[in-house]
Amino acid sequence: MDTLCAKVAGARADENGYDLARTLSPDFPNDTLRAIWQSCNAHDVKSVVKRDLSKNVTGMQRLSHQELAGWVEVYHAYWKAVGELLAVQVGVPFPSSQSSWAKVFSAWTELLTALLRGYNAHGFEAWTIPCLYVTGKYLRTFAIKADDERNSGSLTDNKAAANFQDDFNPESEQNATLEDCARQLNKIFNICLNDRAPLDLSRKWGIYYVTNLLFKTYFKFNSASLSKNVLKALSVGRGDMPNLAAYPKSQQVTFKYYEGVLCFLEENYVEAEKHLTEAWNNCYKDHMRNKELILTYLIPCHLLTTHTLPSQKLLEPYPGLQKLFGPLAQSIKQGKLHAFDLALRDSEDEFVKRRIYLTLERGRDIALRNLLRKVFIAGGFEESKEGDGGKPVRRTRIPIAEFTAAISLGSQETLDDDEVECLLANMIYKVSQHIISYLCFVFPTQTKGRRRQMLPLLPPRSEQRVYCHPKYERGPPRSSPVVS
Repeated sequence: MDTLCAKVAGARADENGYDLARTLSPDFPNDTLRAIWQSCNAHDVKSVVKRDLSKNVTGMQRLSHQELAGWVEVYHAYWKAVGELLAVQVGVPFPSSQSSWAKVFSAWTELLTALLRGYNAHGFEAWTIPCLYVTGKYLRTFAIKADDERNSGSLTDNKAAANFQDDFNPESEQNATLEDCARQLNKIFNICLNDRAPLDLSRKWGIYYVTNLLFKTYFKFNSASLSKNVLKALSVGRGDMPNLAAYPKSQQVTFKYYEGVLCFLEENYVEAEKHLTEAWNNCYKDHMRNKELILTYLIPCHLLTTHTLPSQKLLEPYPGLQKLFGPLAQSIKQGKLHAFDLALRDSEDEFVKRRIYLTLERGRDIALRNLLRKVFIAGGFEESKEGDGGKPVRRTRIPIAEFTAAISLGSQETLDDDEVECLLANMIYKVSQHIISYLCFVFPTQTKGRRRQMLPLLPPRSEQRVYCHPKYERGPPRSSPVVS
């Protein structure tokens, strides 16, 4: 304990929060943890900590009596947590039958409570915020291990049930400890957010690290919607906080990633693409795992917003993504509907797990559009109406039967003309919306009526609709099975 307190005193003298946080880390060799535990006993641990803190380097002499009492409580709680951790890892000082990760989590929660009490009642300074980082990080780790330990024991007789847990609505008992961890992390979030000290002495510099921890915890037990409350609290207090660009790049990238994923889950793909692109641009080039996570959501966003597919060069460094998106991209590019359906089916479990299945399913419309374009190109040319001297022009009237044959071959399903007409009508409607958007961009000063004249074949907005197959909804009368 004397060696540990000497490190505490050194960090205090230099006001180095990260060195101080290392003294509260459980990530020491077992011999070091055993030496800390054996340096005192439960009856005199507080007096030993107080004596060692007081006698070490001169930096500790600047501690007030109130702050010293706070740190004594913190390291007393840390000493007890080390004992529980040793019991789980090596079976001492308690028999392994009496140890569990739940007890480690409980002891670590007491350490966090002592730290929070130090900020509220003992005047801990803002430079010690990294202590909250370390405590919150390992609290989440121990909560996950406690839940795994409990679930492995409770599901021994029903292993099949564990393999069919719903990804978005798991039973609450399976993540009870992690939910408790989220409540404790919320206390750290509030103590940082509500600090009213000047910015250079404020605990608000720790807000994004804690926010990212909360995001990870909520996503872990499939309650991503709770993250909205965190974003709402941040938006309310953002006026009193430093700009996000002033925080470490690692915190910026993690925050933008989760903000983008939340927009993605709400189907706000434009905002999701914006946040994920910012995370991608700021991510360190050698952090391949982080870049792969970002691309997992950025690729579907690009597919829907810009109709662009990932290149082979982009996917090459990421074998996992190449296996997932490669067949899909190839089938969309070639307009092969059956190949698209097979690629989506083969990776369905992974797509559902990553929450991107429904988004990628919309890529079938792009594959259909490419297939219809191939039919148009294959139609060839027809003679010009201007006479013998005119150049041949593309056919502008294509029989429905040609589209029916192409779609039936592409999807390997037999479709009747009515179903094909519905597909064509919906595709025409979607393309027309892109044309209108393009005209609005190119001619922003033109009136709606003038833009309508530029697209004479498009019906008025009041008459526009999405057509369904007759067996579901009766569409407008069709005079001829020809698309012009």
